[in-house]
Formats: sequence, structure tokens, C-alpha cells
Amino acid sequence: MNLQQLERITANFSQTEKMPLLFIGHGSPMNAIGNNQFTQTWGALGDNLPKPTAILSISAHWETDGSRVTAMPAPPTIHDFYHFPQALYQMEYPAPGDPLLAKQIQSMVNTIQLDHIWGLDHGTWSVLCHLYPQADIPVLQLSLNTNLSPMAHFELAQTLQSLRQKGVLIIGSGNIVHNLRRIDFHNEHGGYDWAEEAREIINQQVLARDNTALQAFRDGNRALQLAIPTDEHFLPLLYIMGLRSSKDETLLFNDQTVMGSLAMTGYLMGRLS
Repeated sequence: MNLQQLERITANFSQTEKMPLLFIGHGSPMNAIGNNQFTQTWGALGDNLPKPTAILSISAHWETDGSRVTAMPAPPTIHDFYHFPQALYQMEYPAPGDPLLAKQIQSMVNTIQLDHIWGLDHGTWSVLCHLYPQADIPVLQLSLNTNLSPMAHFELAQTLQSLRQKGVLIIGSGNIVHNLRRIDFHNEHGGYDWAEEAREIINQQVLARDNTALQAFRDGNRALQLAIPTDEHFLPLLYIMGLRSSKDETLLFNDQTVMGSLAMTGYLMGRLS
């Protein structure tokens, strides 16, 4: 899907129904300061989707013992990476938080604890700096509870469905194929055979709404096991699938594999007018 097609389709999203959902393959932190086909698509999404009242991000980079949601009025920008250019460490994303919304989320799921320490990690701000560069929309993060099964993550997401009707844009930020140990820095555009196979399998499962298969990713074939060696970059997708309604359509964007073992694939889900 090119930018013109994306702009035409997103213009048709109803602004009176639930907010759409996004899963974004965020890739390298360098995308925060990059101008490429992936970041340009993120910018087009921000320009064309209904403006949210707030954003709730589920990032691959915040794993906790128990579920937590950021609840401070001014979440800090976290530079949770090493050995990158200084320009990346100088970036800030000064979006406000929303303590009241955090308390509302806690009231919806009483096992979620309020967090006043974490802030916004690069899984969130490296994407939002292109989606909403003005940083004028309140942003919260929901952690990945390491004690939950894939099904429990999916079910937790289902309890948050009403947030979409309140204008909250919920974003899952990870990568459906993410194997850093197999990265090929000489292969800027393209993937190993197993990475391409896994990307196609997951795309088919998402489009078919096969939530059972998606939750069973640990039991997949060799391609899926290589593509998902650890859970954290895949679990944000299960939240978006849990939040998707029966009337939501799904559009793929940035559906490419880079550096051999990293898929930039994203999904936009929502009801068209």
C-alpha cells in the first residue's frame, strides 16, 4: 500500500464510531530520527486518522511483574538502548500524561497498578514522534505482565474495549518477526526464507481473525520459532487482536522484512464509513 492509497483509505474511517487500532512494527530506534518509507507511513497515519483524546501504548520494551499503567502528569522520555548516535539520546517526546485516565483504566481492571516511575520508552516515542510530532496528545503506557499467558494478555485487552469509544487510540508496538541474534546488517531490505514464511503466516492469521493460532505462537513451526524467539515483541499484537471488534476491517502497511530477521509489518484496524 503506498502513501496515496493509505491517505485515501484512512480518510474514510468513521469519526463517530470507535477509534481505530494500530499495531506498529517499530524496528530500530534509529527510525526515530529517520526519514524513510516506514516513518513516512507513520506520519501519514497521524495526519489522516481521527485525532485521539489520548493514546494508550503497549510497548515491547516495558515488561513488569504484574500489570502497570503510567500515571504521571508528565512522563519522561526513556532512552532504553545503547551504542547509538548522540542525536538519538538528545531526543525528547514531551507529551503530557493523563493520571485521571490511568485511574479509569485501573478501575476497569483492578489488578493494574498505577506507575509513577517508568515514562515513555522508545517502543512508544520513536513511533509517536512521527505519528504526532507536536506531542500534544496525552500518552500512557500499559506494561506487559510477565506472569500472564498469551490468552490472559488477550483477555486483559478485551476488558479495555470501552476506551475506544472514549476517543483513546490504542497502539501495540513491537515486531511480528524479531530475532536480533540473526540480524544481517548487510541486507537492508529483505528477509531470510524463514522470516518471510513467518511474516506471511502471521498476516494470514491476523486477516482470518484466527486468535487461537495467534495465541499459540509458541507452538508454531520452525519459521515461527525463529521469528519469535522471545515473547515481548509479539505480545503487543495480542492486545490489538483482543480489542478488535467483529466489525473492524484490517489493513496492512509497511509489510516488509528488513535486515534478514525483522518485519516492519503494521496493522490498522477499524470500521470504514
